Amino acid sequence: MQRLAHKHDRAIRYLHWVNVPLLAVMVWSGLLIYWAYDPYRIAVGGFVLVQFFPDWFYRVLDLEHGLATGMGFHFAFMWLFAINGLAFVAYTFWSGHWRDLRPNRRTPIEAFHVALHDLKLRKEPLPPGKFNAAQKLAYTGVILMGAGSVVTGLAIYKPTQLAWLTFLLGGYQAARLEHFALTIGYGLFLVAHVGQVVKAGWNNFRSMVTGYELVPTSEEGKTDVRPEPARS
Repeated sequence: MQRLAHKHDRAIRYLHWVNVPLLAVMVWSGLLIYWAYDPYRIAVGGFVLVQFFPDWFYRVLDLEHGLATGMGFHFAFMWLFAINGLAFVAYTFWSGHWRDLRPNRRTPIEAFHVALHDLKLRKEPLPPGKFNAAQKLAYTGVILMGAGSVVTGLAIYKPTQLAWLTFLLGGYQAARLEHFALTIGYGLFLVAHVGQVVKAGWNNFRSMVTGYELVPTSEEGKTDVRPEPARS
């Protein structure tokens, strides 16, 4: 037997899903801007190992000659992205959910054990909890990445008015590189996040849509369909 158990508050779910189209627009418009000047590559000596991004990439995604469009969307949606992120962090602290996400000094080694478990190299079950150690590191990290994107974005958006911020980040070119690196980080996080969602199955995905998940029925056989807190 299974029962419904509350997992995610309404505010957390709404802010999470609103962030999906916002981040998609930010990455798309950012690529339109990057097309105009795309110097970043990984090279050893004179041999290029990876170039971000080859010409065919822009052609396939129709990203060429869209600098003005990219700047318009990027500079408009960045405020929505920042406001949504601030709202998410504020609610996390106000509701006390930050305690579920907060890493501690044992989190890195526990995350290593999670990786071993996912690779079928560790048979011991993971400790019970709303989030495992790897999720705590990933979710806390992506929040910090969002803050980094806002800070570096402002530094390259207003390098004269915010010259002090641009200077602290190492200058305009350094801030632009940091902004780009964070975007690549979002891509890597998305691949890992979607992979974990697929691995966890429909029950986990449903909890982020409805707020509830199915768990084994308690010994008393009672259901646990709790209403969401009024604060959400």
